[in-house]
Amino acid sequence: MQKRSQETRSNILQAALALFANTGYDAASVAEICQAAGVSKGAFYHHFPSKHAVFMEILQNWLALLEQQMVATLQEAQDVPHALLHMADLMQHIFEQASGKMPMFLEFWAQASRDPEVWQVVIAPYQHYQQFFEALVQRGMAEGTLEAHNSQVAAQSVTALALGLLLQGILAPTQADWSTLPKQSIQILLQGLAKK
Repeated sequence: MQKRSQETRSNILQAALALFANTGYDAASVAEICQAAGVSKGAFYHHFPSKHAVFMEILQNWLALLEQQMVATLQEAQDVPHALLHMADLMQHIFEQASGKMPMFLEFWAQASRDPEVWQVVIAPYQHYQQFFEALVQRGMAEGTLEAHNSQVAAQSVTALALGLLLQGILAPTQADWSTLPKQSIQILLQGLAKK
């Protein structure tokens, strides 16, 4: 019974993700999500109080997966520059996940500009990533592999680079070699941060 319930929830999330990506959040109705998921409205509302709740869970699931990948990469790296380079490798995986879902990512940002609750969900990880990268830069300074006059500015630069690459990869997926560009970009940034 619990397995079936989990499958129903998963089907709703997958159907909603596809509809949000194809038609946009506002155009996708609960009825369409139910039809695509093969569930009744009663089953939908048993799992989610609203379409908005589905949207928020999709966003939070994606951010949680990204966080897990970053932490795992950090734990495996021998030092901070290598950790940043390995994180750049994650960008290709993110682009592959985003393939065909560009409207969904744009929906996240568009909804964030209109909805304070979505904004909090989007801005909290952004602030967390800045803190994460600031701690990483400070760790690099402590281990002697990085030199930064201001770890906060360095962290903001890394975050801005990552977000810029992500947006560029979503908007223009065929206009760059996304298997190499993120790493090359981080290498350029690391040249400015490298211990002289």
